Amino acid sequence: MSLRRYARFVVVGGTAGAIHFTTATAFASLAKWAPQWANVAGYVVALLTSYLGQSLWTFSRKQLSLLSFARFTATSLSSFALNVAMYGALLRWTQLDYRIALLLVIGTVAVVSFLGMNHWVFAMRRSSP
Repeated sequence: MSLRRYARFVVVGGTAGAIHFTTATAFASLAKWAPQWANVAGYVVALLTSYLGQSLWTFSRKQLSLLSFARFTATSLSSFALNVAMYGALLRWTQLDYRIALLLVIGTVAVVSFLGMNHWVFAMRRSSP
């Protein structure tokens, strides 16, 4: 994988993470949703942002593919299951502020997601120029 692709992945992932965090904290703070439900809203908005950015910019897809979207969604849902489990555990068993816990979870899950995206979701297209 090229350094340029990695940098783009980080930019898109960082943007999606910021959107996730902003959406979740807005729903929790302003709409008074429970933090875990606000996290779901943040996740959904970030999922759509991330798929479009990773497909079209990071991995330079000319068109969106149903197969890559299915793989992306499967990887993302697996990552989200990890997100929910980690976030729930941190909220229940630590005294961390929900925002700090959310940042820790988003950062950890981003690494796991990168591995899945790079080695499975978009791997089939990397061999072509």
